[in-house]
Amino acid sequence: MAGDSLTAPEQISTAESSDFLADVIAGLSNDPRMLPCKYFYDERGAALFQKICELPEYYITRTEIDILDRNRAEIASQIGANVELIGLGTGAGTKTCILIEALQDPAGYIPVDISEKQLRESTALFQKIFPNLEILPVCADYLQPVTLPSPRRKAARNVVYFPGSTIGNFEPKEAVEFLRRIANVCHRDGGLLIGVDLKKDQHVLEAAYNDGAGVTAQFNLNLLDRLTRELGADFDLDQWRHRAIYSSSAGRIEMYLISEIDQFVHLDEHKFHFRRGEKIITEYSYKYAPEEFAALARTAGFEFVRTWTDDARLFGVFYFSCSSESSG
Repeated sequence: MAGDSLTAPEQISTAESSDFLADVIAGLSNDPRMLPCKYFYDERGAALFQKICELPEYYITRTEIDILDRNRAEIASQIGANVELIGLGTGAGTKTCILIEALQDPAGYIPVDISEKQLRESTALFQKIFPNLEILPVCADYLQPVTLPSPRRKAARNVVYFPGSTIGNFEPKEAVEFLRRIANVCHRDGGLLIGVDLKKDQHVLEAAYNDGAGVTAQFNLNLLDRLTRELGADFDLDQWRHRAIYSSSAGRIEMYLISEIDQFVHLDEHKFHFRRGEKIITEYSYKYAPEEFAALARTAGFEFVRTWTDDARLFGVFYFSCSSESSG
């Protein structure tokens, strides 16, 4: 990140989209078929996700906000003063706003997000709320190597903020590799504040991803609509349905789009045959016990410092320091 590889000019630039078609063709050619969940977030997808965050079944966002709000002073004290805060996928910035308000004289804020519209809107809002804070937005896919700008003022340390349990979308081995990249950016004395969805009752989890209003279904199906609008595919959305299940053996929510009929879909020069009942994997969302996630982060070079959670232990906000072995 700042000065490291997790690299982009100080103004917003549009994220590269040249890999979109190649990623989709590769995913649909795979066995099992899959589509990368990072492509959920076009303009409509980002708006639908904001609606999901407000649903009664979707506990994640409101619980994380409540944890941050109740523990803001303690979290800020742990992070320390004069930090360079790097936000990954912070969306509308509601949670980040709570954090920055509590921080003591941060040196700068670098939000990194794949949704250009949302990044522009949140940056404009933050510039009004925090007029003295240097904000350096970067529109990019943070899953790819990205060189980030550095604030004018030298910071005491780099702290990465990764909210919303997005780490759960990684396979565990991929999560370790991604956390290692973050550790290389943090350097010695740096830190990581990260949201993690915790293991809990299966019914609570499945309800959160199969809401009664059908907003998550719209969000999932919008991915196929995006392929039709932007890549020229001919998906018929009426012939697909959304489903999400919790696999207790894998410790993850598995989100699918399921073909209702035997059908063919055309994309570019490819013709894909889908059998009735065949699934396209659109997202895995791993859930962790606190000790499991602490062990995962330790493998990546982080030292566990503290967890804040809600009374029902639905969600955890973890803070890690960067060990000397991972600095570089």
